[in-house]
Amino acid sequence: MGDAKTRALTKTFILGGASALLYLILWLLSEHIMAYSQQGKWFFIIPIAIAFVFSAVHGAFTGYFWDVLGVKAKSVKK
Repeated sequence: MGDAKTRALTKTFILGGASALLYLILWLLSEHIMAYSQQGKWFFIIPIAIAFVFSAVHGAFTGYFWDVLGVKAKSVKK
């Protein structure tokens, strides 16, 4: 395997593990997160921040996943 392919595969596994870990943490702490976010004031930002973190990590994982499999978007010629 090439060096770039190995790096992409490593990043895929790391980001996949991070995504799974985030879901586990969310599941374990869901009651605490709900309690904090229902307090009012600026605490409503907590679930929004969590959504952004999940989006970034899972999106990066998905991008590397498809790259490792060799799936690329079709380019449109004008």
